[in-house]
Amino acid sequence: MELREPTSDDTERMRELAQSAMTTSYALSPRQIETIAEEQFGDERLTRTFDDSDAVALVAESEEWDTVVGFVVGERDGSEGEVQWLMVDPEHRGARVGTRLFETAVESLRERGAERVSATTLESNTEGDDFFERFGFERTDDRRVEIGDESLVEYVYVEPEEADGTPTESAKDAELPNAETRDGVTTATTNDGEEMYVDRDEEESGTEGPFYAAYTDEERTEKFGYYCSNCGSLDTTMDNVERIECTECGNTHVSRSTEEYDDSYL
Repeated sequence: MELREPTSDDTERMRELAQSAMTTSYALSPRQIETIAEEQFGDERLTRTFDDSDAVALVAESEEWDTVVGFVVGERDGSEGEVQWLMVDPEHRGARVGTRLFETAVESLRERGAERVSATTLESNTEGDDFFERFGFERTDDRRVEIGDESLVEYVYVEPEEADGTPTESAKDAELPNAETRDGVTTATTNDGEEMYVDRDEEESGTEGPFYAAYTDEERTEKFGYYCSNCGSLDTTMDNVERIECTECGNTHVSRSTEEYDDSYL
């Protein structure tokens, strides 16, 4: 999967993808979805966004399917950055498309000078809370937005701040159950007392929380299996279709299945 900046050739696909994602994930009527798609993702509006130096727009293109399977749109306003829309094709959820888009958009906003990043989603998106909490974002506000002839509620999520005003650790750096992190190295212990090294950059989604790859050595040359972030267990199994399951809490990852998703749609 390749992340790239979109072009005018992508606008129709982005609009189509937005309609599909909202139909699957938003408690909105077909008319409301069509209105949002046309107003927020019309050709002229998207083209202006692509040309705006303060805006961030990225698409995820699948090499296997030769099509755009997700996109993200955000903008910087002074020292503030905001991720406004994140859409993933329902057929491609569970492959970390939304996670990669969101992380890259946040990084791009910071590179443009944003000192703090927030994200927004419509109230009708029932999966937004879970997604943002994984990154340490907290819902702090709600506001009314006018789309078409309707007034809809939009939730605002922000990175928490320490007392001195700096952002707190992200979900990737947050404490994990039954694990210890020192100098950026995370370890967990098996039931037999063996220490394993957890790679928090090598992640698979789960029904209760992500799985992280675990290695027997710090250099990560020999893979042990997977660590369950929901309960902290290393007692996980994988079958021949790459279905991962934690034997302690039942957390499950099913590759490219409707049972699996990465909450990657706003």
